[in-house]
Amino acid sequence: MPVPRPPCDTMRHSVAMGAVGWPVSPIPLLLALALLSPWGRAGGTCPQRCVCASNILSCSQAALSSVPSPLPRFAAVLDLSHNNISRLRADWAPGRLSHLHALLLNHNGLSFVSTEAFTHVPHLRHLDLSSNRLRALEENLFSDLVELEVLLLYNNEISSVDRTAFENLLHLRKLYLGQNRISRFPLELFRDGSRLPQLALLDLSANRLRGLPVGDLQALPAWLRDRLYLHANPLLCDCHLFQLVARGHRRRLSAVMDFQEELRCWLPAASAPVGILTLAGRQPLNCSEAREAVLEAHLGDTVTLSCDTRLRGVRNRHWVTPGGERVLEEGGNGSAALLANGSLQLRALRPEDAGTYACWVGGPLLNETLYLELLVHNFTLHGPHDTLNTAYTTLVGCILSVVLVLIYLYLTPCRCCCCRTDKPPAPRDDSINSSVLSATPNHATGVPGEPCRSRSSSTTGPGQNGRFKVGGTPQAPPQHGPKAQRKVSDPDSVSSVFSDTPIVV
Repeated sequence: MPVPRPPCDTMRHSVAMGAVGWPVSPIPLLLALALLSPWGRAGGTCPQRCVCASNILSCSQAALSSVPSPLPRFAAVLDLSHNNISRLRADWAPGRLSHLHALLLNHNGLSFVSTEAFTHVPHLRHLDLSSNRLRALEENLFSDLVELEVLLLYNNEISSVDRTAFENLLHLRKLYLGQNRISRFPLELFRDGSRLPQLALLDLSANRLRGLPVGDLQALPAWLRDRLYLHANPLLCDCHLFQLVARGHRRRLSAVMDFQEELRCWLPAASAPVGILTLAGRQPLNCSEAREAVLEAHLGDTVTLSCDTRLRGVRNRHWVTPGGERVLEEGGNGSAALLANGSLQLRALRPEDAGTYACWVGGPLLNETLYLELLVHNFTLHGPHDTLNTAYTTLVGCILSVVLVLIYLYLTPCRCCCCRTDKPPAPRDDSINSSVLSATPNHATGVPGEPCRSRSSSTTGPGQNGRFKVGGTPQAPPQHGPKAQRKVSDPDSVSSVFSDTPIVV
């Protein structure tokens, strides 16, 4: 009895016999598969010492001193790494490679790149020029790569960067310039805002940077500022640098958390660098960590709170006010309005608007919550010289009040129209029972023609509030009526507390 064939053998046998049962040779089948591959068509030969697979052309570690030719026009990935290609001329690609989107030239000892080297690869999105000997980035070097997204230039000898080297790179997202000789921060790359609008990562680590424009860095978008790698640079210590790094540490950013040991700076006259995060309270700088976001405003002002998130293209967000109220929809109600860019606008500020606001942002991979503290001052500020501080105004008012009281007490004018000594004084109504706390002197009752009483110390008549001066025995003026028998006041009697006549002992 014949032994039954396994299913796999049966399948192979049927394929080998063909549809009509005749044996079929495997050579035509391989030839047909080769014709289906792009390398099997006319003009699609694979260069010597290279490996070709589909639309990938790998010539890595092939001891090449120049780019092989001819290059197939349908190649999408070209790997020329780990060779000896020292110069990249404009004619390295004789034809237009419209399908090429990745070019790898790392580890070649490359020292020269023509400004027209990338004219034939307009759709390139990934370019690796790392670990070479490039010393400068010339004018408009990459301006033809309008679709480039990732550019690797680390581990070269770059010391100068032309401000137009990255012109027209509107889609560049990642730029690696670490392990070079750059001594000045290329701030011109970002100051304009239109040169690299999509840049989300900048690596400047292990260069020769000694100072940073921290004020300008704080104005950068959050998604770029949070992915700025500055470790392993000989930075000079200052408190602004400390606050920049401390902010990244507080937000647990990878640029700070992963390289804490390499984030170091140099103190004056120091023999070794110190950790930037150790500058808090350390002499001689004695830096203090600044609060992440604090905004000051005044009553009646209109302010806009920015949601400074590192997540991009996020539409799911809302604000929470200090009172716990959520502002969800654009337009809002009352004094709070959510703008189209995610910011919160507060109109006609009130004292109860002060406090900590929270911006919640939801992304596809993670969520982020940002906090902003709003300080509302209790006076309206119209201009730098229009109003004074409330405390200062109160102090000035108190001083003026005291001055006016002193003027009233000590510099009271004489209430008489003429002063004559030949007319006898008018009868007085003074008594020992006059007001002790009276702040007003007991002047005459304003009879026309009444003489002024002398305030000289030699006068022996009664002074204010019935107190007599010591200079001799006072003589009471002659009087008539019931008050004629009034006794003279005792010098030691109770006098007015606010008497304007000094006490002579």
